[in-house]
Amino acid sequence: MAVRPTRSDPAVPPEIDGGPRGRIRGEVVVVVGVLVALVVLALAVVASFAIGARSIPPDEVVEALLGRGSLSVVGIVGELRVNRTVLGLVCGAALGAAGALMQAVTRNPIADPGILGVNAGAALGVVVGAAVTGGLGLASTVWFALVGAGLASAVILVLSASSMAASSPVRLTLAGVALAATLSGISQAFVVLDEQILDAYRYWQVGSLTARPVDEVLGVVPLIVGGGIIALLLLRGLDAIALGDDSAISLGVRPGWVRVWSLVAVALLAGTATALAGPIGFVGLIIPHLARGLVGPSLRRVVPLSMALAPALLLVADVIGRVIGGGAETPAGVVTAFIGAPLLIVYLASGRRVGVT
Repeated sequence: MAVRPTRSDPAVPPEIDGGPRGRIRGEVVVVVGVLVALVVLALAVVASFAIGARSIPPDEVVEALLGRGSLSVVGIVGELRVNRTVLGLVCGAALGAAGALMQAVTRNPIADPGILGVNAGAALGVVVGAAVTGGLGLASTVWFALVGAGLASAVILVLSASSMAASSPVRLTLAGVALAATLSGISQAFVVLDEQILDAYRYWQVGSLTARPVDEVLGVVPLIVGGGIIALLLLRGLDAIALGDDSAISLGVRPGWVRVWSLVAVALLAGTATALAGPIGFVGLIIPHLARGLVGPSLRRVVPLSMALAPALLLVADVIGRVIGGGAETPAGVVTAFIGAPLLIVYLASGRRVGVT
């Protein structure tokens, strides 16, 4: 027997609420949510410039960004922290959007490019590219990363459509974890056979914002912009699919095409981010839930907000890694894992209460 969607269903867009008062209240909530996200992002950027093994006052940060001040401060801010901040903004936006898309397409609230193996597929692509080209240079590996992410996304899409996985988010998550472990094992096999890339890979594989200069990052930004544009164009269709495929078709949406193009967007976003910074997990898991808490379940609001909140989380994780590591920095991917893994465990442990079996 079909169940009529209710407003309390997190998959139902708020537009079905109807009524001018409800719409006005919804718009106020959206404005407040966007303002909160922008303030948090701005604070994270300031912290990224100012805080580290050596903390720098904000006025000296501004002077350094303008090319003035002491040479040591200009070197720290203008060369090191600007690179990390730009990389965090780009990769965070990509991972936030990819996570929101994956949760929508798979109808799985605990979907994430890291947990479900998309990042591991991209990482395997990078390793294969490094083995073929002889190094971990971005220009020579990013295309391999996109292929690896695309293939992993396709596997997850097939699994999410199967009756067993579709019946339980936990089953799909376990399948994704198994896929990620398999792909990571293959990556390790490639690495141990090539000592030339072993040292670089050991640090890169945990996810870090220290590896890329700004010009190298900006060179692949068009790939992330392309994935972001595709994602934004799909939002109406994804909101319709949240009501069920039959309802989506009645609204003129083709669910199959929406899912395929979502796969393309996820591959572009997660694949490029992984090639840039390594396989950073849990960002795409946590942020869409925070965004939904601020602006409701409509993807037309959740995805753009996730693209603002995720960079803030990644930058904060990077700052924490600089501080707690003392002289030796803790990679951002390790910090996000410490934040995200307990949240995932709590979510799975409360599965009976939230309808996850």
